[in-house]
Amino acid sequence: MDKKFYTDVLGWGFGLWLFGYLLGIALFAFVPPAALGWVITPIGISVSLWVLFKKIKSQTLSHYLSIGIGWMIIAIVFDYIFLVMFFHPADGYYKLDVYVYYAVTFLLPVLVGWYKSSKQENNNE
Repeated sequence: MDKKFYTDVLGWGFGLWLFGYLLGIALFAFVPPAALGWVITPIGISVSLWVLFKKIKSQTLSHYLSIGIGWMIIAIVFDYIFLVMFFHPADGYYKLDVYVYYAVTFLLPVLVGWYKSSKQENNNE
């Protein structure tokens, strides 16, 4: 495990989580809490795709699988600490939008990794 791995998993994972967290706080006054996740998710997907295509240079699917696992763990742990424990949402936190967010957090890196690795294989043929 090298510095690039830690940057891709921990650095970008925490950075993307923090972006979504701060965006949620900024939008809280303007968007009903029940819709907040559905508003943030498309923005988060766009930013995550930009990171995955522009900032992460690996071509191996295993690296992207590690990123997906790491990002999902970061999202779950930090959400629990900084949203569930800190804000104690009255109607609970874990609803469909949150489960979609966790699934997308894992699947985006895996799908981008699959795309990049298959593209690399086609270029080598």
